[in-house]
Amino acid sequence: MHPILCGLAANPALSSELVDRLISMADDDIATDLAYRADLSRAQAVALAERVEGSAVHLAYEGRLTAADIDPSVWPDAALALLDQGVGRPEWSRLLAVDPVLEHREKLAACPGLPSDVVDTLAVAPDVRVVAELALWTTSDVAARLAAHPHAEVRRAVAGNEATPPAVLAALVTGEGLPAARRCLVCDRQEPPFVHDPQCPRLDCDLPPGASCDGTHESTVHDVREAALRNPATPVEAVVGFVDHPSTLLRWALATRQDLPRLACAQLASDPTAGIRADLAGNPAIDDAVIRALAGDRDPDVRRRLAHHPRVPLDVLTHLARTAKIGSTLLPRIAASSPAEVEELATSPEAAARMLVAQRRDLPPEIRNRLANDPDAKVVKALAPHPGLTEAQLRAMVDRHGVHVLAKVATNPDASPALLEDLVQHKPAVRKMFREVARHRSATASALLVCLTDEQARPVAAAHPAVPPPVLVELLTDPDWQVVEAAAANPSLPPAVISDLLRRQ
Repeated sequence: MHPILCGLAANPALSSELVDRLISMADDDIATDLAYRADLSRAQAVALAERVEGSAVHLAYEGRLTAADIDPSVWPDAALALLDQGVGRPEWSRLLAVDPVLEHREKLAACPGLPSDVVDTLAVAPDVRVVAELALWTTSDVAARLAAHPHAEVRRAVAGNEATPPAVLAALVTGEGLPAARRCLVCDRQEPPFVHDPQCPRLDCDLPPGASCDGTHESTVHDVREAALRNPATPVEAVVGFVDHPSTLLRWALATRQDLPRLACAQLASDPTAGIRADLAGNPAIDDAVIRALAGDRDPDVRRRLAHHPRVPLDVLTHLARTAKIGSTLLPRIAASSPAEVEELATSPEAAARMLVAQRRDLPPEIRNRLANDPDAKVVKALAPHPGLTEAQLRAMVDRHGVHVLAKVATNPDASPALLEDLVQHKPAVRKMFREVARHRSATASALLVCLTDEQARPVAAAHPAVPPPVLVELLTDPDWQVVEAAAANPSLPPAVISDLLRRQ
């Protein structure tokens, strides 16, 4: 019965009285579904939180529980959720700042707008994890103060905080102007010199693989630099010298920065690490020369990332469409194309170019109709979901290209009930097409009955409101729990059946 109850908890047709009944028997799984109900009243939210404490956090984030409903000594996590949104009560933070549960103090340290006395308490907390969490999210002045903290882990967090003053971030990169750190997570646990075995067999060990300390806290100092290099608030003049650093991770940290000078970008474009070149390819700040250099990269992920660049030239993008696995997605450069560029792409002799523009869903009717008759199945497949296509056009696509376009035709919002019924009878069949028909708003009962015969489409079809009620009742005993849960959540399930199911509990 558990999948049934979870499904009923999400069923939008459930009456308020039956919601109350479910709350009274909820466990963690049922409470999760109940907490997402749009019609949950404040009284029901409180009752649900009292029944299953874990649901209180979600209810607080969704605004179903307010400060008036929460006692932080009873529901500390819910109180922290409100503090995280800036709508909790200041006195809660003073209580939670000395909470014996470490995780509560850590979560509190990440909350915005904390009273200054609470910040001062957290800044000198005995557990470095609390101080580090504060350092990562705190204000500029507190971050500047914590940059000189004796523990290197706190400095690493300061280096990742975008509110940290640029001069302080530069000092964390160079180490100049700051006293040397005295501790790190490695020497907190082991006597230096120590290098943590990357294959450490200890299940209770939380040191990162390869972490090391010879007294200078070198692995954490490296992490501090990496965090600062990734931080966009760090001055570019403090980071650009790392473009040829022997550390791959430090060079990698630079690849996404949008303030790098042209020469630095050009140097990273020839970096031996493909991941660095791939991140650089997605950087919106790279210029045309770097884009064209990366277009011929041997790594497929580099070319794929470059295809998603917002300023990639159309001729480069057309070339990439032939060699990179872009997938069925509207690329930013295509979405931003001018009417003249759209026309150019749509009339290109290159099928790859026509396929790119066919992903748009706002094509002028004349271009849309021209592409609907394209001889290339990949172009038609990309266009098939476009709104405004007639039933005759969609059927012609299927007649010409068959299994290559079936699934995409089934996603068209204007596909008629009759067309969907014919699609599910197509021979040979395409399994993905059954799933698309099963979620289509115009799917009929007869089409859905066919979809229910497909193992992958069956859970999707069971959730469709056009499934006949007697079939839904049968699905409640299906061996697949996902099908059972979907059927129980279906708003077409008869109220009498719902009441009977709950009465048996």
